[in-house]
Amino acid sequence: MGPLPPVTRALLIICVLVFVLQNMAGAEDWLLIHMALWPTLFNDANLPVALGGYPEFRPWQLLTYGFMHGSPSHLLFNGFALWMFGGSLEKFWGARPYLTYVLVAIVGAGMVQWLVGTLGGQPYPTVGISGGVFGVLLGFGMMFPNRQLMLLIPPIPMKARTLVVVYALFELYMGVFTSGGGVAHFAHLGGLATGWLMILYWRGSLPFKPKRILRY
Repeated sequence: MGPLPPVTRALLIICVLVFVLQNMAGAEDWLLIHMALWPTLFNDANLPVALGGYPEFRPWQLLTYGFMHGSPSHLLFNGFALWMFGGSLEKFWGARPYLTYVLVAIVGAGMVQWLVGTLGGQPYPTVGISGGVFGVLLGFGMMFPNRQLMLLIPPIPMKARTLVVVYALFELYMGVFTSGGGVAHFAHLGGLATGWLMILYWRGSLPFKPKRILRY
């Protein structure tokens, strides 16, 4: 793959540094309250005592939640996916469009998850760059649709566009028909949808046209 391009490398470094801060005494509770994504009208009388403050939704959480992670395995999985797909996408698009795309995907995924969490009364915060990663996966599948990829589980080869479709259907099923198991499946779907809309916008396929149409 060659050297990791600068934006992807910076995103990985930020995620690692924030995770280190999350595990420092005195910082974990503050970061969780202020930087994780909380549903609106959240109400749990036990949390103010447990966390030293009252968690509530704040607009900046739609971005900051993406750089926090719940566990080493959570960080490792997202980091691996960002390294595997993000580097190629950044080299293809360039640093600025790629950074814009990832940040918009994180925010779009956060908005979907916030809406679902608020309407459904889900009593927990959301963390992780997974929404941005699923946006990157969508972009990779659209830019390199015929590139062969090997899944880890199960270990079978498939084209990139097929992988995107499989993941989208899986996330839709898990989000609608299961309790989620602590995974923000609607954030993943939000990242996919936001990435798709972003690419359509760049291509001039939406009513709101970009200043410069990109033939990606």
